[in-house]
Amino acid sequence: MNEVLTAAEASPSRPSSSSSPAPATIAGNLPLVSAVLAFSAAQFLKLFTTWFKEKRWDSRRLLGSGGMPSSHSATVTALAVAIGLQEGIGCSSFALATILAAIVMYDASGIRLHAGRQAELLNQIVCELPREHPLSTIRPLRELLGHTPLQVCAGAVLGAVVSYLMRNSV
Repeated sequence: MNEVLTAAEASPSRPSSSSSPAPATIAGNLPLVSAVLAFSAAQFLKLFTTWFKEKRWDSRRLLGSGGMPSSHSATVTALAVAIGLQEGIGCSSFALATILAAIVMYDASGIRLHAGRQAELLNQIVCELPREHPLSTIRPLRELLGHTPLQVCAGAVLGAVVSYLMRNSV
């Protein structure tokens, strides 16, 4: 009956010792490392998928949006899977990351894809304007904004694979 509470038990604002320990370094943070590595891999792969599709090397693909695979999808999927592997799929962090991933992938294959298609059409219209028209000299809009559902799925698979392979490395 005369139990003494430890500091962790007495303070409700401090996490209990049963929660997963924080990584000692950024390099030891599985979700962060997995997400950054998945993003980097997706951007690097875009060089090759662009060459395969267009038969030309385009170094701008290393930093650009759009294309195969979706680096947005790879990043958020890697984050969610790594959190699930590290903390379990029952934790609130996994739920948050999964919902974030779903929103990002929906946006990439929906809103941003259609915005890119509209930019392509607007650029065509502006190119057909006579030279004396005030809008004929306007800078073209970026057309590669979004992703097809296949590009989104490929990015998601890449992100999941990266996190799965990284789980024992970090």
